[in-house]
Amino acid sequence: MNNCLKSFLGAALVASAAATAPVAVQAQSYPHDSVTLVTHSRSGGGTDVFLREMVKYLGGYIGANLIVENVRGGSGAKAMAKLANSPADGSIFYGTTPTFINTSLLAKPEYTYQDLMGVVNVFLDPQIVYVRADSPYADLNAVVEDALADPGSVIFGVTTPGSLDRQVMEKFKALTGVTSPVVTHDGGGELLISVLNGTVSLGIGEIQELAAQLEAGEVRLLTTYTLERLDDFSDVPTAREQGIDLVINKFRGIAGPAGLPDDIVSAWENAIQAVLEDSEFKSWYEAQSLVPFYMGSADYDEFLGDFAMQQQEFFKEFGIVDD
Repeated sequence: MNNCLKSFLGAALVASAAATAPVAVQAQSYPHDSVTLVTHSRSGGGTDVFLREMVKYLGGYIGANLIVENVRGGSGAKAMAKLANSPADGSIFYGTTPTFINTSLLAKPEYTYQDLMGVVNVFLDPQIVYVRADSPYADLNAVVEDALADPGSVIFGVTTPGSLDRQVMEKFKALTGVTSPVVTHDGGGELLISVLNGTVSLGIGEIQELAAQLEAGEVRLLTTYTLERLDDFSDVPTAREQGIDLVINKFRGIAGPAGLPDDIVSAWENAIQAVLEDSEFKSWYEAQSLVPFYMGSADYDEFLGDFAMQQQEFFKEFGIVDD
């Protein structure tokens, strides 16, 4: 792992350890009755699940009806274009993940992360590796052993080409020497289906995408790409414990059209801090192993710019883009 990525992960761990400051739990006077939250993932994807669950509680703190809209296409390119061409008046926002940075750098769409502004970050989302319940693989080492012996016998599944889990696979392959095929999908929901029907041997994703299937015993976890084991899955060893030095945290936040007024930004900063302290929402996100990782607009916008530079260096290091 390169030094820039190590720095990012270290900063993330420090920030996630800090307690979120409580704020007044009051609905605010907001200039719109309805607000749209755009996601580039389809129904069942990690961002879709996160946003749809959060809006159940967040609307009361914002003082508006929040609607989630799936704008798919181009691994976030169409969603970014919609935001960039929307008014900066607090009526529309975008659910951010590393994908919108990666798509901006790799696909070079007409509108990129630079045409948006970071409003708030909400969570870090641990990355996990999962298989169908009847998979022959008991741990990650068994996967690597088979993949090295017969690369075509193990098919890895990830989401979009610009996703963080696709990037994780490049690191995984570099660390292990595995050359097995990697199949991309439109989102986490499609990837889950591929794991369940045996199209791919295993998938990389997030807990909230798998919650129902984990509870039903249809899938199980092989590892987590975290520094320590997850509290709700304490029997699942980390990749580091299995001899693969790979630690990744995925951020989840909110961006908006560039030039949002200060009062709109403040409303979202206050509301997100409040909803993170909401006991009912906290029960849900703790069960999904999501880690509160609040950053206000100034810090988040700077964070996104730094993350983009780190990603560009990663892509050059692994030969994904030219110098």
